[in-house]
Amino acid sequence: MGGGSPQWAEGLRIALLGPVLAWRGTRPVHLGPPRRRAVLAAIVLRADTPVSREQLLDGVWAEQPPDSGRKILAPYVYELRKALDGKGAGPEHSVIRTGTDSYLFIADGLHLDVADLAELADAAQHAKASGDPATALDRYTEALDLFRGEPLAGLPGPFAQVERERLAERRRTLQRERLECLVLLGRSADALDELAGLSVAAPLNEAVLALRMRALYGSGRQAEALNAYQDMRERLSDELGIDPGEELRQTYDAVLHQDNARLVGLAPERSTAHAARAAQHRPTRRAVNDLPGDVGRLIGRDAELARLIAPSSAPGSVTIVTVDGTAGVGKTALVVRAARELSDRYPDGCLFVDLRAHSTQRRQSPERVLQRLLRSLGAAKGELPSDLEELTAAWRAATSSLRLLLVLDDALDAGQVRPLLPAGGGSRVLVAGRRRLAELDADRRVTLEPLGSGDAVSLLTHLVGAERAGKEPEATHRLAELCDGLPLALRIAGSRLQNRHTWSVAYLVGRITGDDHRLGELSVGDRSVEAAFLLSYDQLAPEQQRAFRALGWVPTVEFDVLMLATMLYWPVHDAERILESLVDASLLQEPRPSRYRLHDLVRMHARRLPETAPDGAASARTAALRLILDAARTASDWGPRGFPTGPQPGESPFANWQDADAWLDAAGGELVDVVGFAAALGEADYACWIAEALCDYFIRQGRYHESQTAVEIALAHVAEATDQRMTPALRNCLAYTALHQRRYAQACDWFTEALHLSRYRPNPGEEARALAGLGAVDLSVGEGDRATSHLTGAVVLARRLHNDWVAAIALLTLGLVHQFAGQNEEALTCFADARTHAQAGGRPRMLGKVLSCAADIHLCLSQYGEAKSLLREVIHLVEQVGDTYFCARGLTRLGTAEQGEGDPSAAIALHHQALLKHRLLSPLTEPGYNWLEMDIRSRLGRVYLATGRIQEAREQFQAVVAVHDALAHRPDRALGDWGIHP
Repeated sequence: MGGGSPQWAEGLRIALLGPVLAWRGTRPVHLGPPRRRAVLAAIVLRADTPVSREQLLDGVWAEQPPDSGRKILAPYVYELRKALDGKGAGPEHSVIRTGTDSYLFIADGLHLDVADLAELADAAQHAKASGDPATALDRYTEALDLFRGEPLAGLPGPFAQVERERLAERRRTLQRERLECLVLLGRSADALDELAGLSVAAPLNEAVLALRMRALYGSGRQAEALNAYQDMRERLSDELGIDPGEELRQTYDAVLHQDNARLVGLAPERSTAHAARAAQHRPTRRAVNDLPGDVGRLIGRDAELARLIAPSSAPGSVTIVTVDGTAGVGKTALVVRAARELSDRYPDGCLFVDLRAHSTQRRQSPERVLQRLLRSLGAAKGELPSDLEELTAAWRAATSSLRLLLVLDDALDAGQVRPLLPAGGGSRVLVAGRRRLAELDADRRVTLEPLGSGDAVSLLTHLVGAERAGKEPEATHRLAELCDGLPLALRIAGSRLQNRHTWSVAYLVGRITGDDHRLGELSVGDRSVEAAFLLSYDQLAPEQQRAFRALGWVPTVEFDVLMLATMLYWPVHDAERILESLVDASLLQEPRPSRYRLHDLVRMHARRLPETAPDGAASARTAALRLILDAARTASDWGPRGFPTGPQPGESPFANWQDADAWLDAAGGELVDVVGFAAALGEADYACWIAEALCDYFIRQGRYHESQTAVEIALAHVAEATDQRMTPALRNCLAYTALHQRRYAQACDWFTEALHLSRYRPNPGEEARALAGLGAVDLSVGEGDRATSHLTGAVVLARRLHNDWVAAIALLTLGLVHQFAGQNEEALTCFADARTHAQAGGRPRMLGKVLSCAADIHLCLSQYGEAKSLLREVIHLVEQVGDTYFCARGLTRLGTAEQGEGDPSAAIALHHQALLKHRLLSPLTEPGYNWLEMDIRSRLGRVYLATGRIQEAREQFQAVVAVHDALAHRPDRALGDWGIHP
């Protein structure tokens, strides 16, 4: 996710400070009903930040999410994209991008009224702090004019309510600040009416009363101001049992003593005279500026730079801004550029100190730094004390009247920074370091990430020249990828090309392709990516170092705390503590809560570090693969009998199949890579076991390509595996995948190979699976007799092996053979036997399929009561596992049963529910998508026809014909209509 916004996105405006509205240029954009606007607001207010589906469901639907759960979001986002995106914008160019489990709103080119509000408010605060209340008044007025009523008016959900309250409080604060400007400008009478209204709305707000007392005093109504204080004191005592706070007491004291300066400020002429007198008595001192030279062009850091140089939210205090990030990410370059842009705001001095936390030179102690800083300011003569407390006191005294900019680079921890903070109000400190200084009270924190693809290419192009990069655009992009967007790596690669004119970009790419060479090649002179990483590693405690080395061998890019705990046999809470400490050290990222990742170059560095224990890396790798294998086998509907060889789950960290399923879901699209990872390490058995175990998981989610790819990778290494069962087992997996894709010829070939191999080297378990699969293929192509033979053999073997899943699916398919032959009683007998095995297997998905097929027989026999009872149980079962296809199928058949019992209204409602479920399916991943739509609409049309609603019936039947005509003739109606596959 990410990337800039294309030209068609320019001109998009969204207003949230009132009813939620949008425009493209001058044309209004229709955003739809309140719930859709609430989804938009929840994404837009977190623009450029991924928002998970869980956050959206919780924020918009609260404790009552829709039955369809996370899938309900897709239609909302689809409609928003249609409204907001320009013509021809595909998903990759939409203003709303889809991630693994989240959505991201791209803010480039967006004009947002809340952003205008923040900008005007910052400008107003800066003007006010600078002694310019007239300009501040104008900016505050402009900011308040942006409100068009109640913010996010009419939007449902707790997120909108919280944001509504936050923005309303922001509005009240701005009103109060604006009114204070009127008082400072001598227009107290103008402020009184609005203050009276604020007092009524918030009768116990002491800040509002303090300002009202100042305005009353400025209007010559001292007695009223004192009386207002007495009234508030009595009310606070009676209603809350407390006394007025410090601010209100000081205001009362100022009114009592007629302290004009404290209440209404100095008049302009007096203010100027006061400043002149202060300047006469201020000692002359040379302003110090020891900032290092600028580092050249800064690319891709505009947003971070803006945060560093933004005006302070508390102008009279010392502002502290921290910048953290991994080694080589460009922290020093950023803070130096920010300091140079800020320097004219700090006339008393701009100071720079390299604290050398990660340096080959000796680290700077606070005592040594303070001695140097005091001498830089000319505040110390002769020998300085060596005691830290004495030096700190001297530094604070020397800076108390100064407005300084202090840059502290390469800081280790808060203890190194705290003694160095200046005391002068309005000073600013920029702290850069690899660690996140969570214990330091910072006003803003900026985490610097590697550059995105476009910015990385731009930096390389700047370094090697546009002509050279333009001749090899693909190689330049590849080089940026290999440098992982790390500015240090990019600059080293650029430097190597600058110094070797005979090298092409492609030649350097070839030299650094491959994990074994990349870090070694990314060095020039005394600069080395690996050396920078090693300095960070050397600062770690032994248990952190052990964890970091292990994380280099995690099979997926992202991982969770369970992965590290399993790899090192640690308690989960200990693993989490170490992971968070590595995040704080900027060696690890946390892209989502409780999900971690290493940058590519950092991962390579971790793998190159020597192990301190024999077989440490091998043990960690095997444990990681074992965890993924246990999760896949636990999640599979095949049950433990489906995996008779290989490691059997012991004390599994997964309480049930639902937990394992959710854990695999979090891995997203990386599971196929795990198979390749295992194969590359020579772990052929694990590659085969994991590919087999993931087959059912992938197929249930319609991820057929991933299933096929994973099994094909494993099959290429099956000859290296010691588990001989994998030879027929992987062929069965390929055949099952092809069967679900309706590639019946390929499925038949793979099942036949698996059958021969399982009989050549007897393996009755794989023989039973192959026979059940061949029976399903036979039924799909209309070979009922041959299907019966294959399926009967599968049932006999499965029962002998106590394999309930194979027995259930074989009996289910055999029942369909009987049903299609008109043998309903025989079919019901098979379904009853299949039900027994499905219940023994304990998986609701299989049981739901069996009951659904049995219900179809009862519908055909007009036994509507029996059908209704079964279908209600089916819907309950498949909703547990999120099987949208069978839920829609069950709902429409329940509608037919209701019609049969004489309740057409209930039937119509159920058919429409089925259509809503159907819309959640994808025609790309669900082979039965079109068949199911035709089935639902045919049933709905028949209800309309039976109730005399001819036009509505015609519309449904026309839709059925349209879908049918769009399909090529297919010979697979048998299973296509039923949605039944092994």
